[in-house]
Amino acid sequence: METVDTVIHARWVAPVEPYGVVLDHHGVAVRGGRIVEVGPSAALEKRYRAETTRRLNDHLLIPGLINAHTHASMSLLRGMADDLPLMTWLTEHIWPAEQRWVSEQFVRDGSTLAMAEMLLGGVTCFNDMYFFPEVTAQVAHQVGMRAVLGMIVINVPSAYGDGPEDYLEKGLAFHDTYKDDPLIRAIFAPHAPYTVSDPWLKRVRTYSEELDLPVHIHVHETAGEVRNSVRETGKRPLQRLDELGLVSPMLLAVHATQLEAQEMDRLAEAGAHVIHCPESNLKLASGFCPAAGLLERGVNVALGTDGAAANNDLDMIGEMRTAALLGKAAAGDPAAMPAAAVLRMATLDGARALGLDDVTGSLAPGKFADLTAVSLAGLDVQPVYHPISQLVYAATRHHVTDVWVAGRPLVHDRRLTTVDTGEATAQAMAWRDRISGAGSTGGPPNTDETRGLEA
Repeated sequence: METVDTVIHARWVAPVEPYGVVLDHHGVAVRGGRIVEVGPSAALEKRYRAETTRRLNDHLLIPGLINAHTHASMSLLRGMADDLPLMTWLTEHIWPAEQRWVSEQFVRDGSTLAMAEMLLGGVTCFNDMYFFPEVTAQVAHQVGMRAVLGMIVINVPSAYGDGPEDYLEKGLAFHDTYKDDPLIRAIFAPHAPYTVSDPWLKRVRTYSEELDLPVHIHVHETAGEVRNSVRETGKRPLQRLDELGLVSPMLLAVHATQLEAQEMDRLAEAGAHVIHCPESNLKLASGFCPAAGLLERGVNVALGTDGAAANNDLDMIGEMRTAALLGKAAAGDPAAMPAAAVLRMATLDGARALGLDDVTGSLAPGKFADLTAVSLAGLDVQPVYHPISQLVYAATRHHVTDVWVAGRPLVHDRRLTTVDTGEATAQAMAWRDRISGAGSTGGPPNTDETRGLEA
C-alpha cells in the first residue's frame, strides 16, 4: 500500500472537471499538499495507507470556492452606509472614511476578518484589489489561504502611495517578493478607466505583457460611468481600453453590467474574462451583467462578491444562488445559468481567470488539495436528488463544515484552525467604535486628492 498524508471520503464528490459530474461514495487522496487520486472510496482504502482519514458520510466535496473580486479590508466598513445611491454612498461615506482610516493596521485587521469569513463559507482563494497588498499577503500566509493580490494603480494619492509612479514601483517590488510563493500571486489592479489616465494604463499594459500577468479592473459598472466616459472622451470605457491594447486574454473586467452585443462579441474574440458580482450590483442598482449571453459567446465568466461594504457579505455560496436566479431572470430563460455552470464559475472559471487553473479550481491529480466539504444532512437540504443543485439552490455557507488549502485543514468541524475568531471580532468592534465615534467619515470628502478602491 502507498502512504499518503490524508484521505477524505465523502458521500458525493463534484470534481467540476468533467462538467456537471457527481461521483457517489468517492474520496480524495492527498500527499504533499496535492491531490494524488480521486476515486471510489473502496478502492482508495485498498490502495493507500493514510496518516489522517476523514469520513464525511453526508457531505458533498467540491473544489475550494474562488472569490474572484474582493476588497477584503473593507469588511471593516460593512453596513456603514447602506441603501444609498452609488455615488452618494461613495463620495459622502466610503471614500472619506477610507481617506481618514486606511492604514497598515486597518488592512491587517480588515483582511483577517474577511479571510475568516471567507474560509467559514468555503472560500480557499480570493482575488483582492486594495491598498497595502504586502500586509494582506502577510495575513494570508499566517492564515494559510491562497490569495491573488492587486498591484494598485490609481491617479490620486492615498495613505499607501503618492500617485501612479509610486504605486507601480511598490507593486513591482511586491511582485518580485512573491513571484515564487506557493500561496500568493501578484497581478495588476488599475482601479477603473475613470480613475487611471491613458499613460498609466499603457504602462500597465506594457508590464502585463512583459510579466505575463492579468489586469484586474472595474469596467462598465454603471450607466453613469459609461455616459461620463462618452462625454469626456467620446468613447465608451471598453472601447478606450481596447484602443490602449488592454482588451486581451489578460483582461479581468469586473462588473460589466453595461455591455452591448458588439462589446460582448469583442470580449469573446479577445479571450478576455468577466468577473460577475451580482449581489453588489443588485444592492447598488448598478445594472445586470449579461452573464448568460457572455457564456453563450464563450467568454470565461468568474464569480466574485465585491467588498463587504457593498454586498454586505463575502458569501460565495449565496453568490452562486443569486447568479443563477438573476441569470435566468435577465435571460428570460429558466434553463440559463444552470447550477453546474455557476459552480464552475465559482471554482474552475475563477481559477482560469486568475491564471491558476493548473494548480486549483477542480479536483484532479497534481492540483493542490484546495477542498470544501458541505453537509447535506440537515432537514433544510433534504431530500437530495441532485447534489450540485442542492448546493446552489438550497444550501447556505453555514452548511460548510471543513475546508482545506493545499491539504492543510483551515476549517475543521465548522471551526477555524488558524484564526482566533474572538480576537478578529474584537478588532472589528474596536474599529466600529473608532469610526462611528469620529462621525463615520471624519469630515467632508476630498475627492480631488484621494479616492478609495470600492466600486
